[in-house]
Amino acid sequence: MRFTKDHEWVTLEGDVATVGITAYAAEQLGDVVFVEVPEAGKAVKAGDNLAVVESVKAASDIYAPVTGEVIEGNTGLGDAPETVNDQPEKAGWFAKIKIADQAEYETLMDRVAYEDFLQSL
Repeated sequence: MRFTKDHEWVTLEGDVATVGITAYAAEQLGDVVFVEVPEAGKAVKAGDNLAVVESVKAASDIYAPVTGEVIEGNTGLGDAPETVNDQPEKAGWFAKIKIADQAEYETLMDRVAYEDFLQSL
């Protein structure tokens, strides 16, 4: 699992990246009440808006941590947005992206580096 400074996480299986937000991000958001996930076929570049999360505190954009094509959005979050809070680094994922360049994944922080980053906030 890799992480961004915007608190997204990414796992890579073959050439498919699964993307979500970290437990830290979910905690900062508070209770999630609405999630808009991308549709399959959407092309994204690293840093592009990927999804939208609304909580009782605020609405937040979720950014694509890698470049590629969305092959699946987690549509189940529409009916159960609280999954983002309950299982942020598992079932609360937002999208699966067919990654264009696996080297991008390698540039993201590993868990130790991410934990160090959190300490600096």
